Amino acid sequence: MAQKRKSNKRSSNFKKQIGIKPGVVIYTGHKEDKDLVIDYHSYNEQNLEKGSVTTVEDILKLKNESSKLWANLNGLNHTQSIEKLCNELKINALSIADVVHVGQRPKVDENENYIFILLKMLQYDTDGNLNSEQVSFILGHNFLLTFQEAEGDVFNGVRERLQITPSRIRSFNQDYLLYALIDAIVDHYYLVIETLGNKVETLEDQLFNGKSDDHVTTQIQELKREVLRIRRSVFPLREVIGRLEKSEHPLINKQTANYFRDVYEHIIQILENIDINREMIWGLMDMHMTAISNRMNEVMKVLTIIATIFIPLTFIAGIYGMNFENIPELHYQNAYFILLGLMFLIVIGMIFYFKRKKWL
Repeated sequence: MAQKRKSNKRSSNFKKQIGIKPGVVIYTGHKEDKDLVIDYHSYNEQNLEKGSVTTVEDILKLKNESSKLWANLNGLNHTQSIEKLCNELKINALSIADVVHVGQRPKVDENENYIFILLKMLQYDTDGNLNSEQVSFILGHNFLLTFQEAEGDVFNGVRERLQITPSRIRSFNQDYLLYALIDAIVDHYYLVIETLGNKVETLEDQLFNGKSDDHVTTQIQELKREVLRIRRSVFPLREVIGRLEKSEHPLINKQTANYFRDVYEHIIQILENIDINREMIWGLMDMHMTAISNRMNEVMKVLTIIATIFIPLTFIAGIYGMNFENIPELHYQNAYFILLGLMFLIVIGMIFYFKRKKWL
């Protein structure tokens, strides 16, 4: 019995903002059961202090001219705390609203005293489901704020590099830390593409070997949705990184712009891999329909051969099954066995002929 396809109706992220004036901070996501957690790294070339706090006041105390601050806020449902933190740092109301308005297209906004960047962090969970989370960056003088919906990210490698001294990430300005975090997200796209490619190849092997089941169509549609989600997250990022590479904002050092050029090249390569996987997925449906057609042709061929074999047998049985009184062969003593033998020879002869023609 075929499994029914589950109906995954997505709730809109935009209904909450319909009719609301610009700059109003309204969280449009669904992860609202997490407590506010702010992880921080306060550092310079010689010293590093790290930890977690739960209030905005504690983070603001760490901001000073002698050290650089990276604050990573988990829990976008805490709109009042986010608004308070950003207001203290003189962040535009539109940027604050964009932080908590999830489901947006990746973008970059350059303001007088800060740069706002929004992009998508993609990960496959242990069950093979693709998770997409919006991550926002606010780069200012001696500080970098990152905003996530929930705990868990791909920044562990950056955190480990911050603990090494001397290191480039500790000695350079905050724009280099911004590059390192974006680079970590982009590098993780490779793992996402690899996982997607493995799914496509596995399904392709099943179709090629004729081991597909009744759920192949559903699996192909799920792969189509996944590759489109990935492409929607990565494609706009090319424009974002291109603007950062060519930016003349005082917060972006020209030396760091060269590193952003390397990220741009990675994105181009990832987009090429996405397009390759997309073409392969589109071809899977054609392969699936061809396999179904081939199986149907095999069944029809067998049924046609069986019907063809029974045509002469039916003809013979029809003649001698008529109710005429004067049919000489009916009065032969061994007529029944002769007729059965003739039918048997006809069947054997036709099977031999079909095999010789390679129809069987």
